[in-house]
Amino acid sequence: MLELVKAGGWLMIPIIACSIIATAIVIERFWSLQKRRIIPDPQIVSQIWKWVQDNQLTAERIRELRDSSPLGRVLAAGLLNANQSRELIKDSIVDTGRHVAHELERYLNTLGTIAMISPLLGLLGTVIGMIKVFSVITAVGVGDPSQLADGISQALITTAAGLTVAIPSLIFHRYFRGKVEGLVVDMEQEALKLVDVLEGQKKAGRKRK
Repeated sequence: MLELVKAGGWLMIPIIACSIIATAIVIERFWSLQKRRIIPDPQIVSQIWKWVQDNQLTAERIRELRDSSPLGRVLAAGLLNANQSRELIKDSIVDTGRHVAHELERYLNTLGTIAMISPLLGLLGTVIGMIKVFSVITAVGVGDPSQLADGISQALITTAAGLTVAIPSLIFHRYFRGKVEGLVVDMEQEALKLVDVLEGQKKAGRKRK
Protein backbone atom coordinates (compact mmCIF):
# COMPACT_ATOMS: atom_id res chain seq x y z
CA MET A 1 0.00 0.00 0.00
CA LEU A 2 2.80 2.41 0.90
CA GLU A 3 4.46 1.69 -2.43
CA LEU A 4 1.26 2.60 -4.26
CA VAL A 5 1.02 5.86 -2.35
CA LYS A 6 4.63 6.67 -3.20
CA ALA A 7 4.09 5.80 -6.85
CA GLY A 8 1.05 8.07 -7.00
CA GLY A 9 3.13 11.09 -6.09
CA TRP A 10 2.32 14.09 -3.94
CA LEU A 11 -1.30 14.27 -5.15
CA MET A 12 -2.01 11.15 -3.12
CA ILE A 13 -1.73 13.30 0.02
CA PRO A 14 -4.88 15.43 -0.64
CA ILE A 15 -6.72 12.35 -1.95
CA ILE A 16 -5.94 10.43 1.25
CA ALA A 17 -6.92 13.48 3.31
CA CYS A 18 -10.26 13.59 1.47
CA SER A 19 -10.83 9.90 2.22
CA ILE A 20 -10.16 10.42 5.95
CA ILE A 21 -12.50 13.44 6.14
CA ALA A 22 -15.22 11.63 4.17
CA THR A 23 -14.98 8.58 6.43
CA ALA A 24 -15.24 10.74 9.55
CA ILE A 25 -18.30 12.56 8.16
CA VAL A 26 -20.04 9.31 7.21
CA ILE A 27 -19.51 7.83 10.68
CA GLU A 28 -20.65 11.05 12.41
CA ARG A 29 -23.76 11.39 10.23
CA PHE A 30 -24.74 7.75 10.76
CA TRP A 31 -24.61 8.43 14.49
CA SER A 32 -26.32 11.83 14.46
CA LEU A 33 -29.11 11.04 11.98
CA GLN A 34 -30.52 8.05 13.81
CA LYS A 35 -34.26 8.45 13.97
CA ARG A 36 -34.31 7.73 17.70
CA ARG A 37 -32.10 10.79 18.21
CA ILE A 38 -34.19 13.08 16.00
CA ILE A 39 -37.68 11.79 16.90
CA PRO A 40 -37.13 9.89 20.16
CA ASP A 41 -40.81 9.55 21.06
CA PRO A 42 -43.37 9.09 18.26
CA GLN A 43 -46.16 9.65 20.80
CA ILE A 44 -44.85 13.02 21.99
CA VAL A 45 -47.78 15.01 20.57
CA SER A 46 -50.21 12.75 22.46
CA GLN A 47 -48.22 13.39 25.62
CA ILE A 48 -48.34 17.13 25.01
CA TRP A 49 -52.10 16.92 24.49
CA LYS A 50 -52.41 15.15 27.85
CA TRP A 51 -50.34 17.89 29.51
CA VAL A 52 -52.56 20.55 27.97
CA GLN A 53 -55.76 18.84 29.12
CA ASP A 54 -54.43 18.39 32.65
CA ASN A 55 -53.03 21.95 32.80
CA GLN A 56 -49.55 20.49 33.33
CA LEU A 57 -47.82 22.20 30.41
CA THR A 58 -45.36 24.31 32.38
CA ALA A 59 -42.44 26.42 31.18
CA GLU A 60 -40.10 23.82 32.66
CA ARG A 61 -41.63 21.03 30.58
CA ILE A 62 -41.45 23.15 27.43
CA ARG A 63 -37.78 23.82 28.16
CA GLU A 64 -37.11 20.11 28.69
CA LEU A 65 -38.94 19.33 25.46
CA ARG A 66 -36.86 21.90 23.57
CA ASP A 67 -33.60 20.43 24.86
CA SER A 68 -34.59 16.79 24.30
CA SER A 69 -34.26 16.50 20.51
CA PRO A 70 -34.51 18.36 17.18
CA LEU A 71 -38.22 17.51 17.03
CA GLY A 72 -38.58 18.82 20.58
CA ARG A 73 -37.14 22.17 19.49
CA VAL A 74 -39.70 22.43 16.69
CA LEU A 75 -42.64 21.53 18.94
CA ALA A 76 -41.44 23.83 21.73
CA ALA A 77 -41.42 26.73 19.27
CA GLY A 78 -45.11 26.10 18.60
CA LEU A 79 -45.95 25.75 22.30
CA LEU A 80 -44.24 29.03 23.15
CA ASN A 81 -46.66 30.71 20.72
CA ALA A 82 -49.68 28.61 21.68
CA ASN A 83 -51.80 31.68 22.47
CA GLN A 84 -51.19 33.23 19.05
CA SER A 85 -53.13 32.63 15.84
CA ARG A 86 -52.74 29.42 13.85
CA GLU A 87 -50.69 31.26 11.23
CA LEU A 88 -48.24 32.63 13.80
CA ILE A 89 -47.86 29.21 15.40
CA LYS A 90 -47.09 27.66 12.02
CA ASP A 91 -44.66 30.47 11.18
CA SER A 92 -42.73 29.93 14.42
CA ILE A 93 -42.60 26.18 13.76
CA VAL A 94 -41.46 26.67 10.17
CA ASP A 95 -38.75 29.12 11.22
CA THR A 96 -37.38 26.77 13.88
CA GLY A 97 -37.75 23.82 11.53
CA ARG A 98 -35.59 25.59 8.97
CA HIS A 99 -32.79 25.95 11.51
CA VAL A 100 -33.16 22.33 12.60
CA ALA A 101 -33.06 21.10 8.98
CA HIS A 102 -29.90 23.13 8.42
CA GLU A 103 -28.27 21.42 11.41
CA LEU A 104 -29.31 18.00 10.13
CA GLU A 105 -27.52 18.78 6.86
CA ARG A 106 -24.28 19.61 8.71
CA TYR A 107 -21.14 18.42 6.86
CA LEU A 108 -23.14 17.15 3.87
CA ASN A 109 -21.88 19.99 1.68
CA THR A 110 -18.34 19.01 2.63
CA LEU A 111 -19.06 15.39 1.73
CA GLY A 112 -20.53 16.49 -1.61
CA THR A 113 -17.49 18.65 -2.29
CA ILE A 114 -15.18 15.70 -1.63
CA ALA A 115 -17.23 13.60 -4.05
CA MET A 116 -16.69 16.28 -6.70
CA ILE A 117 -13.02 17.17 -6.20
CA SER A 118 -11.59 13.67 -5.62
CA PRO A 119 -11.89 12.55 -9.26
CA LEU A 120 -10.54 15.96 -10.33
CA LEU A 121 -7.49 15.40 -8.14
CA GLY A 122 -7.12 12.00 -9.75
CA LEU A 123 -7.42 13.57 -13.20
CA LEU A 124 -4.79 16.14 -12.28
CA GLY A 125 -2.51 13.28 -11.25
CA THR A 126 -3.17 11.63 -14.61
CA VAL A 127 -2.22 14.80 -16.45
CA ILE A 128 0.96 15.23 -14.41
CA GLY A 129 1.86 11.58 -14.97
CA MET A 130 1.38 11.90 -18.73
CA ILE A 131 3.48 15.06 -18.76
CA LYS A 132 6.26 13.05 -17.10
CA VAL A 133 5.89 10.32 -19.71
CA PHE A 134 6.19 12.73 -22.61
CA SER A 135 9.10 14.49 -20.92
CA VAL A 136 10.93 11.16 -20.68
CA ILE A 137 10.09 10.32 -24.29
CA THR A 138 11.44 13.69 -25.39
CA ALA A 139 14.64 13.19 -23.37
CA VAL A 140 15.53 9.51 -23.94
CA GLY A 141 12.97 8.16 -26.42
CA VAL A 142 10.83 5.07 -25.94
CA GLY A 143 13.59 2.47 -25.99
CA ASP A 144 13.55 1.84 -22.23
CA PRO A 145 10.04 1.17 -20.79
CA SER A 146 11.34 1.46 -17.24
CA GLN A 147 11.99 5.13 -17.87
CA LEU A 148 8.27 5.58 -18.62
CA ALA A 149 6.94 3.54 -15.71
CA ASP A 150 7.02 6.34 -13.13
CA GLY A 151 4.76 8.67 -15.10
CA ILE A 152 2.39 5.91 -16.19
CA SER A 153 2.01 4.52 -12.66
CA GLN A 154 1.29 7.99 -11.29
CA ALA A 155 -1.35 8.58 -13.97
CA LEU A 156 -3.17 5.30 -13.23
CA ILE A 157 -2.83 5.23 -9.44
CA THR A 158 -4.08 8.78 -8.81
CA THR A 159 -7.07 8.25 -11.11
CA ALA A 160 -8.02 5.01 -9.35
CA ALA A 161 -7.51 6.58 -5.90
CA GLY A 162 -9.61 9.62 -6.75
CA LEU A 163 -12.49 7.48 -8.01
CA THR A 164 -12.21 5.17 -5.00
CA VAL A 165 -12.82 8.15 -2.72
CA ALA A 166 -15.40 9.91 -4.91
CA ILE A 167 -17.80 7.03 -5.59
CA PRO A 168 -18.62 6.10 -1.95
CA SER A 169 -18.66 9.79 -0.99
CA LEU A 170 -21.29 10.50 -3.63
CA ILE A 171 -23.35 7.46 -2.61
CA PHE A 172 -23.37 8.46 1.06
CA HIS A 173 -24.02 12.11 0.21
CA ARG A 174 -27.17 11.14 -1.71
CA TYR A 175 -28.17 8.69 1.02
CA PHE A 176 -27.88 11.23 3.83
CA ARG A 177 -29.68 13.89 1.78
CA GLY A 178 -32.61 11.52 1.36
CA LYS A 179 -32.51 10.59 5.04
CA VAL A 180 -32.60 14.24 6.11
CA GLU A 181 -35.53 14.93 3.79
CA GLY A 182 -37.41 11.98 5.28
CA LEU A 183 -36.75 13.14 8.85
CA VAL A 184 -37.85 16.67 8.00
CA VAL A 185 -41.13 15.32 6.56
CA ASP A 186 -41.70 13.29 9.73
CA MET A 187 -41.09 16.36 11.90
CA GLU A 188 -43.46 18.42 9.76
CA GLN A 189 -46.19 15.82 10.28
CA GLU A 190 -45.69 15.87 14.05
CA ALA A 191 -45.69 19.69 14.04
CA LEU A 192 -48.98 19.80 12.11
CA LYS A 193 -50.49 17.44 14.66
CA LEU A 194 -49.41 19.85 17.38
CA VAL A 195 -50.97 22.80 15.55
CA ASP A 196 -54.25 20.87 15.31
CA VAL A 197 -54.06 20.03 19.03
CA LEU A 198 -53.52 23.65 20.00
CA GLU A 199 -56.28 24.83 17.67
CA GLY A 200 -58.66 22.24 19.10
CA GLN A 201 -57.82 23.38 22.64
CA LYS A 202 -58.59 26.99 21.71
CA LYS A 203 -61.95 26.03 20.20
CA ALA A 204 -62.82 24.01 23.27
CA GLY A 205 -61.92 26.95 25.48
CA ARG A 206 -64.12 29.31 23.47
CA LYS A 207 -67.07 26.91 23.71
CA ARG A 208 -66.72 26.70 27.49
CA LYS A 209 -66.93 30.49 27.65
